[in-house]
Amino acid sequence: MNEDFGPTFLTVTDEDGEEITLEYVDSLEYNGVTYTAFFPAEVEGEEAPEEELGLVILKTIRENGEEILSTPDSDAELERVYDLFMEQLQDGMEEDE
Repeated sequence: MNEDFGPTFLTVTDEDGEEITLEYVDSLEYNGVTYTAFFPAEVEGEEAPEEELGLVILKTIRENGEEILSTPDSDAELERVYDLFMEQLQDGMEEDE
């Protein structure tokens, strides 16, 4: 993704029906599944969420022939993918130095 064009935003609906605007951070593939990391975006005019959200990790799955975003199935899966994202982000920062 080329950062020359600015950040990429995505709006998703959570399990409570609330819309959340996310800013794309990075993607990676692990065990044949694509995972995407986002940070909650601060949108002017919108109220900040009650709880502080950190890195949001969603995976791409196919359902009825369509690609949709879903949460990881387990805490162990989430932790492993989180660690991979942290390694990838750290490697990217080291390359920039």
